[in-house]
Amino acid sequence: MEMISKSMQALLSQNSVIRAMFEEGERLRGEYGSDKVYDFSLGNPNVPAPAEVEQAIREVLAEEPSVSVHGYMNNAGFADLRTAIADSLQERFGLAYRADQLIMTTGAAAALNILLKTVLNPGDEVLTFAPYFSEYKNYVQNYGGVLRLVATDPETFLPDLDALRKAIGEKTRALILNTPNNPSGVVYSEEVLRGIQGVLAEKEREFGSCILVISDEPYRELVYDGAMVPWIPALMPHAAVVYSYSKTLSLPGERIGWLLLPDSIPEARELYAAAVIANRISGFVNAPSLIQRVLKRTLGCRADFSVYEHNRALLLRELPKMGYRLVKPEGAFYLLIQAPEGDDAAFAATLKEERILTVPCKSFACPGYVRLAYCVAETTVRNALPGFRRTAESYKAKGLL
Repeated sequence: MEMISKSMQALLSQNSVIRAMFEEGERLRGEYGSDKVYDFSLGNPNVPAPAEVEQAIREVLAEEPSVSVHGYMNNAGFADLRTAIADSLQERFGLAYRADQLIMTTGAAAALNILLKTVLNPGDEVLTFAPYFSEYKNYVQNYGGVLRLVATDPETFLPDLDALRKAIGEKTRALILNTPNNPSGVVYSEEVLRGIQGVLAEKEREFGSCILVISDEPYRELVYDGAMVPWIPALMPHAAVVYSYSKTLSLPGERIGWLLLPDSIPEARELYAAAVIANRISGFVNAPSLIQRVLKRTLGCRADFSVYEHNRALLLRELPKMGYRLVKPEGAFYLLIQAPEGDDAAFAATLKEERILTVPCKSFACPGYVRLAYCVAETTVRNALPGFRRTAESYKAKGLL
């Protein structure tokens, strides 16, 4: 008798390339010491949460009743927090929202799973643009769906509208957008998003059905050089928004985020009620209560992103001098480096010889590149540069760079 299901056996054999590289980093740190390993594998924020968060934790524990702080609440989350978030969104983006359009979730991953569980039937297709966050495939498959990848421009990684038009069919149920993008750091402009909406509207008329847009936005606030991230529900009437405070407040382990379902989505009230039930029966039940109370007091706060800005500037200045070709990120904290020999796994292995850990991008549907997560101490970036330089020289000696 096999205790593990066939689907999980398949996942065990695949594992996560990112997590595997992170675990390799743990092994190397044990062997060489932390200061001799340059781990760019995992998008784990290295800046502290704002001081206001720690202060709010102390205040909540001191001032609010313990039963309330640690107890159950509505499966959608505390109503006063949802109202505060709705008011904040209205102030920022000029569209009116209500508490009963928001569900507090155990991070963005939970929000995506809740929504996909709510809308997918077996065999339904969900589209997303490549390169993409590879967990999307697992989330879609959790509910019997099929993830289909849509090509982007190979130079800019911006959406290919003709490819999108061809990918949409009768089984298309949703399109996941991720901007700023993981792993490319690309930000979709308003013009790009309007182009996507034009294709969706055309196909909705053709097939007589709604295509739900799921805007996954954990990196919304993390942009550079004045880049702007458009508010997608203002451009796409059938758009839901998934958000996480993992990066904004540097709280990835607290697992707190939300799902917004605007009234412009067809059957919005029924969809919301079903999503609240999905939150409960998926085993999430409700978002963690303590961090919800803390969030109410810290909504206007952000972590200090200056380290990411400095790291990005340093890498964009130094790596091209060595001969590397990069995709300049407008947002998030990832950098794509083109593999000199065209083989991302081989390039990552060569960098690992210098104890520089990156992630081959084949797992992101972006072969030929490695992803470098620069959410690390600036000293890590500086100390890794000699290893990047030696690697570049070895490729130049072979005529590959």
